[in-house]
Amino acid sequence: MLTHEENQLLCRVEGDAPMGGIMRRHWLPVCMSEEVAEPDGRPVRSRLLGEDLVVFRDSQNRLGVLGEYCLHRRASLAFGRNEQCGLRCLYHGWKFDVEGNVLDMPSEAPGAAQRLGKKAKAYPVHESGGFVWIWMGPEDRMPQFRPPAWAPKPDIRYAIVKMHVACNWAQVLEGSIDSAHSSSLHSTNMPAAEAEGATATDSTWFRPSTDKAPRLQFEATPYGFRYAAIRKPIRNPDTHHYVRTTLFIAPFTVLIPPNDQYNLAQMLVPVDDVNTMFYWIAWHPDPAKGIAQDAWRRFCAAEVGVDLYPDYTKKRNLANGYLQDREAMKRGDWTGITGIPAQDMAMWESMGPITERSEDHFGASDLAVAQFRRMLLAAAKKFREGGPAIGTDEDIIYTDLASYEGVVPKSVDWRSVGVRREKQPA
Repeated sequence: MLTHEENQLLCRVEGDAPMGGIMRRHWLPVCMSEEVAEPDGRPVRSRLLGEDLVVFRDSQNRLGVLGEYCLHRRASLAFGRNEQCGLRCLYHGWKFDVEGNVLDMPSEAPGAAQRLGKKAKAYPVHESGGFVWIWMGPEDRMPQFRPPAWAPKPDIRYAIVKMHVACNWAQVLEGSIDSAHSSSLHSTNMPAAEAEGATATDSTWFRPSTDKAPRLQFEATPYGFRYAAIRKPIRNPDTHHYVRTTLFIAPFTVLIPPNDQYNLAQMLVPVDDVNTMFYWIAWHPDPAKGIAQDAWRRFCAAEVGVDLYPDYTKKRNLANGYLQDREAMKRGDWTGITGIPAQDMAMWESMGPITERSEDHFGASDLAVAQFRRMLLAAAKKFREGGPAIGTDEDIIYTDLASYEGVVPKSVDWRSVGVRREKQPA
């Protein structure tokens, strides 16, 4: 359990909050590449750490991320004209390039832009792994961009789900690192079956265990931590373990156990103190495997226009009870809620905008959540006192990291599997 003050330290990211400062020492995903795929296309609104932003791709395919509000009189640049290598405000025609330079001020006398001597707020940008990333920290502390785990080479096939979550980022992340809940909450989508490992079909992930009470073991790492959820397998329970390892990569990325068709990662990105953008990425380095973008979104019940509004907010939400089907529950569906993400979000959002952790009562299966809270609180206090942000002490190669799932002999140490892709058992 945490005190109220500790809970606030863990959760708050806006302004000068220490946790927000930690976030700003990492490259942050501002949107998916597909949202700004077209040069001179529609600008896209985004919001990170309580700051409103606008993202655009100019005539020369350069990406720009600016503060959303025009330098002149703060009209939104999201309505602007994206043309001729700049974003032009509709109100008085001021035009800005991807670096925030004022290119034109048609409502003023010639030379006004030079006399103004100011730039719009602009952020360094990098594109990788299906995302547009920005640096929001001090420019003199900006590290070299490192590709995410799902982009070990340029031709990887990856699929991305994007959904808005109406609560704080930390309770979303705690759900992502909680391996125990999947045996109950997602049991309809992840039923037990006699198999050698997790097996994916178009509609179901089968897992080789009926054990709902995993034994958890933890290991701290330079990037955060990894832990194993160890269960009894259906086959050979006396001689083998079913092992699922999960990695927390500070400050908000989780590599969750894969299946036989694709690897899985989640990013739980703070929009502000009480909103989060949920990204779920499926990928595989083998071009014969993986899942198509449309199929992934159908599986997750996260299709824009079907399950989501254009701004990625959910049609199944807290206000309408996530359209929970009680008749389906009587027929055997565990939750009556369509889609693994919506099932999770029903739990996360039902806790309130920022859950009060002082009222929790932990069990043995909450080891990873407890370690996350302990580690991130210590990191926030260290950063507040002038120390480095968690996950920045060492040069971490994210593409070397991998989660793992499989049935292994009891003699195998879980720490030896899934450390790096080339070391995973065949």
